[in-house]
Amino acid sequence: MRVAADHLAAVSVALLKGMGVEGGEAKTVADNLVMAEKRGVSTHGVNFLPLLADRIERGQVIVPTAVTVISDADAVTHLDGGNGLGQTAATKGMRSSIDKARRFGIGLSLIRNTNHIGLLAYYTLMAADEGLVGFCMCNSAASMAPWGGAEPFFGTNPFSVASPGGDGTPVVLDMSTSIVARGKIRRALRLKEPIPLGWALDAGGSPTDDPQEAMGGTLLPVGGPKGYGMALFIDLISGLLSSSKYSRDVKTFHKPEGPTGVGVTTLAIEIARFMPLDTFHSLVEEHSRAIRGSAKAREAGRIYLPGEIEAERERLSEKSGVEVDAATCRSLDALLEKYGLPIRLKDGDVSG
Repeated sequence: MRVAADHLAAVSVALLKGMGVEGGEAKTVADNLVMAEKRGVSTHGVNFLPLLADRIERGQVIVPTAVTVISDADAVTHLDGGNGLGQTAATKGMRSSIDKARRFGIGLSLIRNTNHIGLLAYYTLMAADEGLVGFCMCNSAASMAPWGGAEPFFGTNPFSVASPGGDGTPVVLDMSTSIVARGKIRRALRLKEPIPLGWALDAGGSPTDDPQEAMGGTLLPVGGPKGYGMALFIDLISGLLSSSKYSRDVKTFHKPEGPTGVGVTTLAIEIARFMPLDTFHSLVEEHSRAIRGSAKAREAGRIYLPGEIEAERERLSEKSGVEVDAATCRSLDALLEKYGLPIRLKDGDVSG
């Protein structure tokens, strides 16, 4: 079913309020989830709402979220997420990083004791939209072996960086350090589809195209030892240095095993400390034209900048609606009914 983006946002806010999340916080979380859907990253979208409802009911996510300041000095902030909503903690972290960058040229926040933060591009685009370069990374539950291993040890430990673009559209990279995010394995399992060989190993350490076997085994790092190295340092900084959980101690959000203990890093750099922002925009625009105009591989129709495909999909979703799979539709409508809310996902159907 294709659902109008604003209706999907309204449903998400209503559900979050039904869970006990307050108005401003509910909007922040809903904005992140719906942005993921609009940009085609449905693995980080509204399918998390039933999971979140279950964890809140079990007391494993605490709302409203109480983010506290552990230390705040010069360009650095250390926050505790209070085992609340990860989107709230990461937004506060990036907001602090941006404010610090305005004062000092650079701002860094480390966040401990939070949960799944959703789409990382949401936070880096906060900085890019204000004329800064933004970075965000976090650790996650063990699902990927170190290079050469067959036992999950690191999370997919995603990373994002965004910069203002020359044409007004930011350039943004948002990637996991595994070949694919684990959400794609879960999606294939839910849809009973095979996965490509090379994504994962089974429990015995052999390549598999069976998502069930992959869930019991391990994902593979992107670029082999390079992805492993990235995952390690993201874990060291976001988890260990922040005094949060790290490696195999981080718990999954998908099973009610207790607080996840996710650690997050946000960073912002003020471009104007190095050159006028208009000059930077012109240079990025020139650089982007050169990239797009460079020689193409055979059968390649177009060279994209990082994040360009997602940005185009987001603009299309605003006009034509967001595709939500049937299983997610059923689970969200069931949750709306459970909370006694009159709104339904089908009320925003624009499938035609």
